Amino acid sequence: MRLRGPGARQPGSKARANRLSKELDSGEMALVPYEESAEIGLQKFHKPLATFSFANHTIQIRQDWRQLGVAAVVWDAAIVLSAYLEMGAVELRGCSAVELGAGTGLVGIVAALLGESSGLAPSLVSGTHGKTHFLEQLPDPYVKCAITDGAHVTITDRQVALEFLKSNVEANLPPHIQPKVVVKELTWGQNLGSFSPGEFDLILGADVIYLEDTFTDLLQTLGYLCSNHSVILLACRIRYERDNNFLTMLERQFTVSKVHYDPEKDVHIYRAQKRNQREDL
Repeated sequence: MRLRGPGARQPGSKARANRLSKELDSGEMALVPYEESAEIGLQKFHKPLATFSFANHTIQIRQDWRQLGVAAVVWDAAIVLSAYLEMGAVELRGCSAVELGAGTGLVGIVAALLGESSGLAPSLVSGTHGKTHFLEQLPDPYVKCAITDGAHVTITDRQVALEFLKSNVEANLPPHIQPKVVVKELTWGQNLGSFSPGEFDLILGADVIYLEDTFTDLLQTLGYLCSNHSVILLACRIRYERDNNFLTMLERQFTVSKVHYDPEKDVHIYRAQKRNQREDL
């Protein structure tokens, strides 16, 4: 993987960051930049392409910082979550998966590729045939998926980012996989009726914990898209107290565990599943 994590703000970048924050508040962007202190700068995000190797494929993600800002560059959380999926943490074949706030679409692209090629490794997993098994030995770790077909992946973001997102998806998925992948608008807490309740086995989110004002809508969206058997994987860097506050809110509705940490990129991955009624008694 060639692209490193987001660098620090250089002198003169504060105004740019403030402008991006205003764009976020106006509902135009899907992600928020990291707060950094070192003088590394954000030049890497101005590169038109970021190249990765996942699922035995070379993936070239187009970036467009100048036009779309933080929604159109690859952040560390997406890289770490993609690598975690590639580690075999979940059997993706036959799963119905959705990526929230996809931005460039890297995670959804990797999930679709892995869903076509992955297989159960006896040395890594055990359990009932025909169900997905996560590596972590957690209560009820199965997602009910047939393993006879590739993954069906829905990659979502706000309307402003969809054309850019779709271009990355189409450029990086082979023609035989593309019919199983849908790029679709989803603004958290809105237009949920265009999805079926509990529609997805696996919900993926990289750096979707950002603005405190969005937390209620994000939780509503997660609750709507999940069934009792669905699994959520959220990758994030804990930057502010509000990030921990979101995890506390999440724990009121879901059983939450940290399943992975990348110390180099300082990114955590959390696994969540709806609490059942017995747990709430």
